[in-house]
Amino acid sequence: MQRYIPPITKTLLIVNVLLFVATFLLKPIGIDLGVILGAFFPGSPNFQFYQVITHMFMHDGYMHIIFNMIALWSFGSAIEMTLGPKKYAIFYFVCGIGAYILFNIVNYIQVDSLINSLVAQGTDIEQLFHLSKLGINGSFVNDVQNATFRGNPQEVQELFDFLRTPMVGASGAIYGLLVAFAMLYPDAKIMMLIPPIPIKAKYLMPFLIIVEFFLGVRDSQGDNVAHFAHLGGAVIAFILIKIWTKNRFRIDRR
Repeated sequence: MQRYIPPITKTLLIVNVLLFVATFLLKPIGIDLGVILGAFFPGSPNFQFYQVITHMFMHDGYMHIIFNMIALWSFGSAIEMTLGPKKYAIFYFVCGIGAYILFNIVNYIQVDSLINSLVAQGTDIEQLFHLSKLGINGSFVNDVQNATFRGNPQEVQELFDFLRTPMVGASGAIYGLLVAFAMLYPDAKIMMLIPPIPIKAKYLMPFLIIVEFFLGVRDSQGDNVAHFAHLGGAVIAFILIKIWTKNRFRIDRR
């Protein structure tokens, strides 16, 4: 783990922690930052363009932010000192955006299937979208409890969930950092908690990616993890590092 924290990584750590604290401070007064800054499905009435960036600074719980910030500190510091601050900043945000895009490509396939099924059952899709609108406090703006819909109740609920559940966290960008670290420092050893043995990055990272892909395809019920967002960040990282190393990028340590 790096003792020195370079400027971009330090700034990212500070902003993430400040917004995490602000989330708890503002919630009692009716402001849910997760709803405002989290990233909704693009077709949702809750979606705003800025959320594609801001969702990377929001976290859902202590363990979520702790693990992400430890990874950002340890892997991000090494990568920033190798790529330089400018390339590193571009890399981090492009990985995070790539994570959002892949995650929502998968979501689009599922949402489109649900809409087609519900339309065939006579469900009022326009009303369903209208009722999924959330206020800044995270509650529904319209009267959802008294609304009734034709069609499979489970499918109606699934579509509601897609429209009202934001994607939060830096995990997509973090997975990009993990892949970059494995590509730039393949023989570096990483100490695992389980099992408690050091494993070379070039072996550990492919294993983690395979696990994420398996979990994403299986679509584990209730794990509440955006597995395809992780894969999106990983794919973008692989492409960027391949391009930059192929073009023999110059290390900028300014």
